Amino acid sequence: MSSNTTRVALVTGGSGGIGRAVAGRLAADGIAVGVHYAGNEARADATVADITSSGGRALSVGADIADEHAMSAAFDAVEREFGGVDVVVNTAGIMILSPIATLDLDDLDRMHRTNIRGTFVVSQQAARRVRGGGAIINFSTSVTRLRLPSYGAYAASKGAVEAMTLVLARELRGKDITVNAVAPGPTATPLFLEGKDEATIDGLAKAAPLERLGTPQDIAEAVAFLAGPARWINGQVLYANGGIA
Repeated sequence: MSSNTTRVALVTGGSGGIGRAVAGRLAADGIAVGVHYAGNEARADATVADITSSGGRALSVGADIADEHAMSAAFDAVEREFGGVDVVVNTAGIMILSPIATLDLDDLDRMHRTNIRGTFVVSQQAARRVRGGGAIINFSTSVTRLRLPSYGAYAASKGAVEAMTLVLARELRGKDITVNAVAPGPTATPLFLEGKDEATIDGLAKAAPLERLGTPQDIAEAVAFLAGPARWINGQVLYANGGIA
């Protein structure tokens, strides 16, 4: 790929929380961004507006992350608009907390569909389409190390994400494409804060040696590193958690 060709990213779950911060951070590096959303088109359009008002290039694309035909069409739309795909960041995910003994199995299936099948669908499309010199970045969680009660099903889904990420890195031998996962710790997003009382949030904030929650911007910096200069980091899980685990 010539140096004067604009790099292009597709960020799933790009309409809110970490995904929105990632989309903005990549755009700040001069990358054209496809902002994927599942249900909130208005929020995705707002993300696009933020990027374009700052001089960047962005496009919103809607799709069910676990539907291979819909995601193929989303990749098609980004390729038509910007000429290709170099970076795929898969932030989309859902988290339902419950002790394993009492988890509603329908909720397990919902997380499996989004977090495992969705990541697999996106990874499959990315493996077929990302150009040489590109990067595929999936999302795990530091809870795979923290082993917190009530996170069993969620952590299990993210353990599967780590497994497929590390295998895909080796399957893409010779293509000059890196494949890594970012594993955030407690991060101040609506997904994380929902249903937690102030004491719980304060306790988690104090748990890391840096004594605060992460921010979406903290996680976006890790993604930008893997998407850009970190060409010798491949087949790894990068824990972005302030030292909590």
